[in-house]
Amino acid sequence: ASKNHTEKEGALLAFGSLSEILLGKKKYATELEGLMVTSVFPDFNSPVAFLRCRSCWMVQRFSTVKWTDDGTNLRTLIQLVLQRLSDPALPVQIEASKALRYLIEVDGAEATLLPVLPQILNEYFRIMNEIGNDEVVAALQVIIDQFGDQIEPHAVALVTQLSSAFSKYCQAGDDDDDAAMAAAQCLECIATVLKGICERPELYTTMGPQLIPLVLQILGNDGDYIEYLEYALDILTFLTYFPDTISPQLWEAFPLIYVAFDQWAFDYLNLMVPPLENFIGKSPQQFLAGKAVTPEGTVSYIDLIFSIVAKTVAEERSSENEVRKALSLYMTILHCCRGMVDNYLPAMNDIFLAKLGQQVNSDVPLTRITIFQVIGSALHYNPQLQLVELEKRGVTQQVFTQWMQDAEKMERWLPRKLTVLGLTSVLLVPTSVLPAAVSTSIPQLVSAAVTIANRMEEDADKEENEEENAIEEEVEEADDDDLFEGFGEDEDVTSEADEAYMEALTKLKSGSDVGRFLIGDDWDQEDDDDEMYTSPIDDVNQLLYFNDTMKSAFQREPEFYQQVQGALSSDIVNSCQKLFVAADAAREKSSQATS
Repeated sequence: ASKNHTEKEGALLAFGSLSEILLGKKKYATELEGLMVTSVFPDFNSPVAFLRCRSCWMVQRFSTVKWTDDGTNLRTLIQLVLQRLSDPALPVQIEASKALRYLIEVDGAEATLLPVLPQILNEYFRIMNEIGNDEVVAALQVIIDQFGDQIEPHAVALVTQLSSAFSKYCQAGDDDDDAAMAAAQCLECIATVLKGICERPELYTTMGPQLIPLVLQILGNDGDYIEYLEYALDILTFLTYFPDTISPQLWEAFPLIYVAFDQWAFDYLNLMVPPLENFIGKSPQQFLAGKAVTPEGTVSYIDLIFSIVAKTVAEERSSENEVRKALSLYMTILHCCRGMVDNYLPAMNDIFLAKLGQQVNSDVPLTRITIFQVIGSALHYNPQLQLVELEKRGVTQQVFTQWMQDAEKMERWLPRKLTVLGLTSVLLVPTSVLPAAVSTSIPQLVSAAVTIANRMEEDADKEENEEENAIEEEVEEADDDDLFEGFGEDEDVTSEADEAYMEALTKLKSGSDVGRFLIGDDWDQEDDDDEMYTSPIDDVNQLLYFNDTMKSAFQREPEFYQQVQGALSSDIVNSCQKLFVAADAAREKSSQATS
């Protein structure tokens, strides 16, 4: 009997190892359902543990088998796997938990799994408590992804269990690689849960007692937990973005981010900026009043931010992307602390104007464009003070000239918006106190603002049309996918694993610095994600701002602005009139929506 068990296990191993080939050829694929039902299903209840384990492994290899019956076989298989989650043998439990992640994505599985979701989660927690296996935690993450809409009632329990599991795996010691990988997977799972409950911000506050100590542990301790820092910063971003307020305990993370940046985690700057911006935006007064004890002494929070920006801009190993990310902190301060940081404008200008001087001849304008975003923000913050700073350094003419040139290369929404707001804000200053270089250039500034604002309106209309077309194309593609009947005998097998790998590489190439390094791509290509940037500037409609400021300037100094209008080309005048009409329509539409 023992020999038969061994032979059966060897036969299943051979079949499973050939799964890609068998599934890829139509003449074999049609026989696999029978193989599973007659040769694999019975072994889920075998008295021999390694056959039960091998049966769970076979599910992982043949999860994409096409079931031709009324769904009974799939339901039976799911029930068999669920039973093995509580198998007496731990290796069987582990293989069953891994098998379930594959079955979850099969059409028809959700109806069987959803009613027992709480029990499934409890089984995974129990297995995780017994062993630190990263694949078990990865399988749990698939469940969380698949049942995102239904996971909300279990979110607090999930985060509590995952936080506890993370702490347990961390205590396993540096030599336990499996535990270390499982700990990382726990944090990734937590981030997935947090992403799924973004419409319930009160839950983030409920989870604070579990998550905040975890984040502080990773940020502190002199980098002992640096392998988990990326996940901790992701979690911190959720905790600082979605809740209405930030607790005093969570504010303890603010100086820890600076110390980590300064002493052992400089390369994580891009992940540090989002939570820092959330701290600033969520409570500007607390940010400006806050002080921290650091290795450099007691330092105000705003000075910590200025130190981060200055060190990043000055550091030779900083990529231009990191420089741009750091400079965005200046934007956030200017947007969120209006009227409260006048004394910091000189220090800002010292940094970003020096960087602009270094970048003036660069063929890639991205960093210059970011600097102009900051200048636009500073002009919108206080145009008169910012113009004084430019004049003090004797660079007013050069800055505006370069700005006008680079404005033509701006393709993204944020730099365009801040250019419109910044240039338009100049019109708020009476011409009697404008620098001569600016007052003589008002027609050019107005022309640039009109051109960019008009382009933004056109692109918004175009994007709306493209979204409608994309939805129609997705429906057509879904219909085409239903017609696929497998690979012919003479066709090459397409590997889903290879396709997923290439997709991951593509995402890496378009995303993180690590991905760019692995692929050998140019780090300084356009990779800034303005869509993720949020601040009070989002509430400023650039079209209405331009409309109101232009009309106010004409009323304030009609003679001067009549001369300005005379210096504008007929095309600009016509575009300006169209913007006025569009602004009136937008204001009327907004009033109707609120009434």
